[in-house]
Amino acid sequence: MDHHDTTSPTGPRTELLRFTTAGSVDDGKSTLIGRLLHDSKSILEDQMEALQRSADLTGGGEVNLANLTDGLRAEREQSITIDVAYRYFATPRRKFIVADTPGHVQYTRNMVTGASTANLAVILIDARKGVIEQTRRHAYLAALLGIPHLLVCVNKMDLVDFEEDVFRKIETDFSDFATRLSTRDITFIPASALKGDNIVTRSARMPWYDGPTLLNHLEEVYIANDRNLVDGRFPVQYVIRPRTAEHPDFRGFAGQIAGGVFRVGDPVLALPSGRTSRIKSIHTLDGALDVAYAPMSVTLQLEDEIDISRGDMIVAPDNPPHVESAFDAMLCWMDQQPLDPRRKYILQHNTHTVRAMIRHQHYRVDIQALTHEPEAGPLALNEIGRVTLRTTAPLIFDGYARNRHTGSFVLVDEVSHQTVAAGMIEAPPVEPPKPEFVEYAI
Repeated sequence: MDHHDTTSPTGPRTELLRFTTAGSVDDGKSTLIGRLLHDSKSILEDQMEALQRSADLTGGGEVNLANLTDGLRAEREQSITIDVAYRYFATPRRKFIVADTPGHVQYTRNMVTGASTANLAVILIDARKGVIEQTRRHAYLAALLGIPHLLVCVNKMDLVDFEEDVFRKIETDFSDFATRLSTRDITFIPASALKGDNIVTRSARMPWYDGPTLLNHLEEVYIANDRNLVDGRFPVQYVIRPRTAEHPDFRGFAGQIAGGVFRVGDPVLALPSGRTSRIKSIHTLDGALDVAYAPMSVTLQLEDEIDISRGDMIVAPDNPPHVESAFDAMLCWMDQQPLDPRRKYILQHNTHTVRAMIRHQHYRVDIQALTHEPEAGPLALNEIGRVTLRTTAPLIFDGYARNRHTGSFVLVDEVSHQTVAAGMIEAPPVEPPKPEFVEYAI
């Protein structure tokens, strides 16, 4: 789908913006998304009728927009949203995929899941409560996950009489905290999701605010530079050899471009073999192309017969990625069982699968204070920390800050096959582990 919903390096097509929402419990995330869907006319007629039928039951006689996004009836009745709900809507300007993630402390892993591919994070703040620990935690996670744009929505302005001073204080408090984050693009919008102020239509009750509405910003935020179009990266997913009468000698490599621009005739390097060739042709379901770019899904045909298989990477030879068996990474732990260096893990990186061991835990992040705890115990569920990993075969990667696709991975327990952690690789790679680290057979 992505290759139809992106902007080309030479000009706009139909853009797809992925964004995630984060906030504390009852900050109004579901109502906000419901308001976006409702006011942008993205609700189907039968959905609207169902909302109106349930209005007397759940909304006090008014249409309860939160019901659009709160999935299970049991969750809705308890007023608790769990897991990650994805919603799709579109305006004439853009298409959107939104991940509505829970605000509870114990669901850090869900936010990591929902935000991993996002261009933008909407962080909701209750105007009555201001910047709280949960706010700082969500902003830190958004920065850690490399989300390029933050939109801080100060919600429930109707409950503080639309006072500018309340908004400005929150704007200052968050900006002071954000100096410690890597995120540079932060926009603040005062709003009332319940009443519709500054969500899709401009609020007449806040004449002191002259910035964009939330939907205006989502439509106009510049995301073309979010993708790495410098470093050519193509993880091979399938080797295609149809052996038909029409294509008796065709051999192509299918996958999704993870970075850069590939053109017919360009020199390429195959890793880990180190063999070189040139691009003979580029194919998509819609036909042949002269040029392709991230994140398009294509099939590359090379001029030379090179032994390339699933998990290998075709790259631009002038700026190749790291090829290492030892590296540092930030881990978000997602398993009920804490990190155990004696356990065996499968590391899934793009289309490449290797076995891995966690050699050392450097520190755990205190999500509330945003400090490093080097003497902390093993990472437990929803905790984040920096570790050194070693793999049985070299990994072909970039630092996560340079390329979110080639710099991320998941760890899977070898026995249970449960995903236990999401990882973001820190580059440059580390020195080989010191002798005192515990070895065990992989």
